[in-house]
Amino acid sequence: MSDFATLTGSIPVITQTIPVVTQPIHVIDERQARRPVTAWRNAVFAVFGITGLTTAAWVSRIPEVRDQLSVGTSGMAVLLAGLSVGSIIGLVCAPRAIARLGSRRMMSVALPAAAVALLAVGLAVDVAHSMLLTCAALVALGFSLSSTSVTMNLDATVVERRTARTIMPMMHACFSAGTIVGALLGALAAALGVSMLVFAALMGVVVAAGAAGGLHSVPRRDDGLRRESAVGRQDALGGARASTDATAVTARSVPLWRDGRLLLIGVMMVGMSFVEGSANDWLSLAAVDGHGMSNTTGALVYTLFVLSMTAGRVVGGPIVDRFGRQRTLVGVASIAVVGLVLFMTALTPAMAFVGVVLWGFGASLGFPVGMTLAADHPTDAARRVSLVSVFGYSASLVGPPLLGVLGEHVGILHAFVLVLGFVVVSLVAIPFTRERRVAPQRVCSSM
Repeated sequence: MSDFATLTGSIPVITQTIPVVTQPIHVIDERQARRPVTAWRNAVFAVFGITGLTTAAWVSRIPEVRDQLSVGTSGMAVLLAGLSVGSIIGLVCAPRAIARLGSRRMMSVALPAAAVALLAVGLAVDVAHSMLLTCAALVALGFSLSSTSVTMNLDATVVERRTARTIMPMMHACFSAGTIVGALLGALAAALGVSMLVFAALMGVVVAAGAAGGLHSVPRRDDGLRRESAVGRQDALGGARASTDATAVTARSVPLWRDGRLLLIGVMMVGMSFVEGSANDWLSLAAVDGHGMSNTTGALVYTLFVLSMTAGRVVGGPIVDRFGRQRTLVGVASIAVVGLVLFMTALTPAMAFVGVVLWGFGASLGFPVGMTLAADHPTDAARRVSLVSVFGYSASLVGPPLLGVLGEHVGILHAFVLVLGFVVVSLVAIPFTRERRVAPQRVCSSM
């Protein structure tokens, strides 16, 4: 008994030392387990930024392209239609290509292809002076960018689910940050008289180099689309796999068009994507032609829009967590309406600038929050995100050329009434996109 008493008396001493020995080991293991997800998240951040940079490299030089090719508003609408055609083809082809190749290979091909297409635009404008060749180059650019966009959004939704945090707005803030850099560089190039060809070549090198350096942390084959196609995954640190292959087949066999909530999310995405896409393609020209600003000031107006949109996305995560998705969407859509009206009716440059700021902030959260709403499903997130991507990107790509056709007859400022109408439709649809409450799936294991 004396030995037993001695042993039991030493137990408190032993247990007090356990946290000192085991806690650091536990922390190190957890940090090591998180590293692949963190690296993947950072890689997707980089891809969003590179894609925004590429987009702005084209958008910021639209007034110069118009002048170099000597085309009017209807001619620019034709060029933008070429960009839209390529983009829609990319949207349709991307999901199957991602499932076949994996997101890393997909982006490793699409981003360098966008750099080459951007160079082709410069050659078509400055060397060939050909509207037909410019349109063909824009088809290739649209295809490459939209393929990358679908891929990065799918990966972003998976990373968001695994980190159990609202990070999609921040992902799109990286896209906006990329467009800010691209727009500022475009404005600087326009002010210095740098030709479209030289500018496109320099930006193409930057895009290709960024893609090569930013994609190494994206999983090779076990990418986001493949992971989310495995239905009902539980926490990898101890949760059970609740679903079977039969359940997965059943979930994928359900036609998505029967999901009324998903279709309403798509309707909301149409309006909110159109309000962003119309600014990307027509805001700089509207500032020049509608408000009498210079080409350089027009590029700076677009930069102001992107800055405002980026700010909205940076603060968007906490806003969504505090007020909820529907309330946030109603708020930003209402702000977008006010900004559009102010810009359209501006009597002074200052009034136009205020309108652009509100317009940008109002357009900031529609697309990223819509993606999160679509992915809010326990068994079929990948297909739903893919479908909503088609809704959103199609609106932002098809709408602007139609806006140009209308602008040829009534003026581009008056044509923005069409955008206003679509935002109102989104406001009506938002309350019906009820959030599906699903327990977050947090995975910290190595990939």
